[in-house]
Amino acid sequence: MKIAIFTDTFYPDVNGVAQTLKRFTDYLDKQCISYKVFAPHSVSNDYVSNHIHRFKSLSFFLYPECRFAIPNLLQIKSEIEQFSPDLIHVATPFTVGLSGVYYAKKYNIPMVGSYHTDFNDYLHYYDLQFLSKPIWKYMKWFHRPFQKLFVPSIDTFEKLNSRGFSNLEIWPRGVDCQLYHPNYEKTIVSSRYGISNKFILTYVGRLAPEKDLKTLMTITDSLPPEINKHIHWLIAGDGPLLDELKRDAKPNMTFTGYLKGAGLAEVYSATDIFVFPSPTETFGNVVLEALASGTPVIGANSGGVKNIISTGNTGYLCEPGNADDFAQRIVQLLNNDPKREQMALNARKYALTQKWDQIFEHLLDQYFTVIEEPTKKVYA
Repeated sequence: MKIAIFTDTFYPDVNGVAQTLKRFTDYLDKQCISYKVFAPHSVSNDYVSNHIHRFKSLSFFLYPECRFAIPNLLQIKSEIEQFSPDLIHVATPFTVGLSGVYYAKKYNIPMVGSYHTDFNDYLHYYDLQFLSKPIWKYMKWFHRPFQKLFVPSIDTFEKLNSRGFSNLEIWPRGVDCQLYHPNYEKTIVSSRYGISNKFILTYVGRLAPEKDLKTLMTITDSLPPEINKHIHWLIAGDGPLLDELKRDAKPNMTFTGYLKGAGLAEVYSATDIFVFPSPTETFGNVVLEALASGTPVIGANSGGVKNIISTGNTGYLCEPGNADDFAQRIVQLLNNDPKREQMALNARKYALTQKWDQIFEHLLDQYFTVIEEPTKKVYA
């Protein structure tokens, strides 16, 4: 099987789409499956590989860290003709994704897509609600030709199904339980960030409006003083709100910047409670990473996150935007060591069942099903 992947974001971009696709291509390498990735140049140093064809790009206003590509159609045509893929996977609905759809139709190549981001949910946080109808109209038109459309969670499946999207299949995410585990030394993190407080509470993610960090900051103000004095907050990530958040930061709050690898895994492992108020996730990779690290999660009862957290078992789900609800759950857990410790065990146990290799094996099975279907169904 030869696979062509068209995406408007790829490693080393820092987001869930780029990370998932990089892990998938690593799996394809391991399985000796031929692939080619078409993607924009990254804002950081590009990851160099013979499998990747990069295009000139501009900053995308909703996600400055990602790029808006200017594809060279003649180069794509030449690459597709030489590579002759058995299947095209279109991962994003922008210029590179449109190029993938065009050439799949032009050469009658079986085509699938994946839906990673609910851009409509972002509009409220950028005062762009007036774009809701045209965005949904465009997204439905864009995804209509795919023989299968892979979505990351039950919540996203139900949302798209209710809007008339078809050929939906769930493609969940896994977690590296060898990297993310509960056995790192907590003192490493405490020493690195100068923490002497009893408890560490952590947020990991992009520092942007759609993550509802306004609620996170309100949560920090809502905790009782007798509890708050024992807490140190670690905020891991980068984004457009960083400077504003730092200005409003409390003395017991440290901004670590963007973390990855062992540095990130150590923070998860040292954390007593992971707090994640974002209501806009189609999955929530960081939630699963925290669970793999044996860390209970208090998250928003919204999006893909609500399909990951088993409330009362591996964490708690709270009303989105309700800082008091989050604060009450934090106090409840910090005051109950046995409950928190049992949740930590349950979290790790659950994460161990979410294996990337099994998830990718199932995706390849779906690919084979599509390749064997008559391609005329794509354009019906």
